[in-house]
Amino acid sequence: MFELVFLLSSLLVVYTFVGYGILITVLARFFRRPVRFAQWAPAVSLIVSAYNEEKVIAEKIENCFAVDYPRELLEFIIVADGSNDCTAEIVQTFAAHGVKLLHQPTRRGKIAAMNRAVPFAGGEILVFSDADAMLEPQAIRMLVANLADPKVACVGGEKRIRQGASVQAKGEGAYWRYEAYLKRLDSNLNTAIGAIGELFAIRRELYRSMDEDLLIEDFVVTMHLVAAGWRVVYEPRAITWENASPSLAGEWQRRRRMAAGGFQAIGRLKGMLNPMRGFAAFQYISHKVLRGLSPFFMIAVFGALLITCSSCLAFLWGLFVLLISPAIYIRLAVTGRLGAAFELERLWVLTRDNLGDVILALILVYVAGLIAAVIGSLGWLLLCVGFLVMVPLATLWQYLVQAHLFGQGRHSIAPIE
Repeated sequence: MFELVFLLSSLLVVYTFVGYGILITVLARFFRRPVRFAQWAPAVSLIVSAYNEEKVIAEKIENCFAVDYPRELLEFIIVADGSNDCTAEIVQTFAAHGVKLLHQPTRRGKIAAMNRAVPFAGGEILVFSDADAMLEPQAIRMLVANLADPKVACVGGEKRIRQGASVQAKGEGAYWRYEAYLKRLDSNLNTAIGAIGELFAIRRELYRSMDEDLLIEDFVVTMHLVAAGWRVVYEPRAITWENASPSLAGEWQRRRRMAAGGFQAIGRLKGMLNPMRGFAAFQYISHKVLRGLSPFFMIAVFGALLITCSSCLAFLWGLFVLLISPAIYIRLAVTGRLGAAFELERLWVLTRDNLGDVILALILVYVAGLIAAVIGSLGWLLLCVGFLVMVPLATLWQYLVQAHLFGQGRHSIAPIE
């Protein structure tokens, strides 16, 4: 029984992080749902939520002025509710240029700001963006062109991270490149599963006020549209640039919020768990739900391994594989230095340093643990030999897979010094 738990949990983890990407890559080659893309110019309201953004709000407004879209059809609304710095004053200096400021002393959060802004918007299309997300000139035009298709309700742009010297900037950039790859395939095949909060467009008549306690409002509002039968499209040419989190602590805080929001979304989107929703439900479960549940699958793997291992040596090796070896594989593949591989206090950094190696390490971890559980007392010996093979496999993964997905070579991410 525990062997079955181990096997099923392992397969679910591998499917979540690798298998689904491979599956939709194959499906997207043979099945594609085209979008009726056309250049048209409806009235657009660009809404920006800005809480205490005095450092970037002027740059954001100038950036919005520079977009390639008819100025007479573009409305600017900045919501600075609760800001107690100079954000509102800075926005007010642009009033003569058509920028509308909404400001009240009470801060109720980003969702409340979005809900409050929509009644003041006169555009047929609503475009939401963050204050620190800088748009490329063609971004709005590319979003709107997809909405020429009457079946498309919402279009999400592509978030790119400016590459800095910090490790989190490189790791975060790799994460978003992989996520963008999955979004592009989901969109081409059927519908995108969510849109980035930094830049997305929605038809004005389809916007509904959201619950103010939502943690990932962009995802929930777009998935409600999918649940209602509409299509959400990902547009990689609608690009927005953003700096990485300034510290690992800040990135950890953001990731924790996203993880909590993911669990919250599962409860708010219970209808999407119904297989009768069709292929969109399959995409949602595979892309989002299973990823959120993956820590529980990992706990099940470890628990089953603990119970089924028939020798102390096999158990200790399985423990080593589950908890320690990913860091070693990653560091060896990226730096080639064994000593650096054992800097365990940097485990968080290591697992973000290179997404491709993390995925490969996950596969190797569960394959190795499965061997240890099945073979028993001889498992440790075979796994010791297998460890010598895993490092070159990690390097090969970088050459073949990352170069294909991201168009970058092995050392596209600099090693940690």
